[in-house]
Amino acid sequence: MVPVCSSVSRVLPGSDIMMQLDDVVSSTISGPRVEEAMYRSIRWLDRCIAANRNPEKQNLFAIIQGGLDSGLRRKCLEEMTQRDVPGFAIGGLSGGEEKDHFWRMVTLSTDHLPREKPRYLMGVGYAVDLVVCVALGCDMFDCVFPTRTARFGSALVPWGSLPLKSKQFAKDFKAIDEKCDCPTCKRFTRAYLHALFKKDTAALHHLTIHNIAYQLNLMRSVRESILEQRFPQFVQHFMKTMYGSKEKYPRWAVEALSSVNITLERTCAP
Repeated sequence: MVPVCSSVSRVLPGSDIMMQLDDVVSSTISGPRVEEAMYRSIRWLDRCIAANRNPEKQNLFAIIQGGLDSGLRRKCLEEMTQRDVPGFAIGGLSGGEEKDHFWRMVTLSTDHLPREKPRYLMGVGYAVDLVVCVALGCDMFDCVFPTRTARFGSALVPWGSLPLKSKQFAKDFKAIDEKCDCPTCKRFTRAYLHALFKKDTAALHHLTIHNIAYQLNLMRSVRESILEQRFPQFVQHFMKTMYGSKEKYPRWAVEALSSVNITLERTCAP
C-alpha cells in the first residue's frame, strides 16, 4: 500500500490499493492539533481522488482520523463516507493509547463505515488485537510486529511467544510449534535457532518466516471460522489457549468482545 498523489499514480501504475495522503498525529495528542489534522486529511482525500489516474484499476482508500475524540472521528466519518472510494482505513490509533480508548474508537469507526466496503485497521498486528478487532468489524490489518519481534528473537506461538535467545532453549530440541508446518518448524529446532542467534543473522530470517506463517495461519483460521459460522467459539478457544484461564484475560478484550455479544465465560473446541 502506498500514498497516492499525481506523481505516485504515474510512477506506480501497478498498485492495487493506495492510501490517501493524510496528516498523522500521535494518538496520545489531544486538542486543536488533532482537529487540524482531521480536516487537512479530508481536504487531501479530495485531492487524491482527483489525482488518481486509474480509478478503475487502483483502489484508493480514505483514512479516518480524529484521534481519541469521538466527536472529531464522527465528523471525519461523516465527511469521508460521502466520497465514493473503494475502501476505508481506520487511522490514528495503535500509537500508545490506552486499550480501552483504542477498542472504543475502532468500534465507533466500524459502526459508521459502509458494510459493503473493506475496513482496514492500520498498524495493528498483535494476535489478540487482530482477533478482537475482527470481531469489532475490521477486515484488513498491517503491522511490523511479526518481523520486528523476530529480530528481537521472539517466536510467535498460540500461547504467546518464545524468547529463543534465552538459555532455557539451549537444549530444547522441539520445533518452535510442533503443529506449525512452516519451513522453519519443519527444519530447525529451538536449540538450533538459539545457537544460531549467537553467530549468524540467518536466525532472524528463519524466525521471520515462522512469525509471518503464524500470522497467516491465524487469519486463515479466523476467516474459516466466520465462513463456518463458529467465530464466537473460535474466539473462546483462542483466548483460552493464549492466556490459560479467564482470570488472565485482558479486561479491555473481554469488554470489547462483550460489546458484540461474544462472551468468554466458557471454553469450546476450535
